[in-house]
Amino acid sequence: MYEIDSTRTDLIEEFDRNPGGPHSLELAVVVNLLRLMPMEERIIIVSTKRHVEWTLAKMPKARGDKMEYYDDMVFDDYDAALRKIFRIRWKAATGVEPA
Repeated sequence: MYEIDSTRTDLIEEFDRNPGGPHSLELAVVVNLLRLMPMEERIIIVSTKRHVEWTLAKMPKARGDKMEYYDDMVFDDYDAALRKIFRIRWKAATGVEPA
């Protein structure tokens, strides 16, 4: 299985420049791996006001349970939400807080 190299800050910088892609092959592999994390660890972006506001939330462990919303992680810029969730997932996968 592919393991993320936590020293690859160049991938974090590339994501920051263009969170919506397209991404290099190396970054695309990392982004896809982070998106496929186990469900109990998965943090997602939820549109709380269509095209205006996005909030990060934790997926429930069981289907039908409520999501846990993070009231301190509300964004009026979708790209900012993407950058934040990338950093959260990066840390969860590598144990290293991105700068």
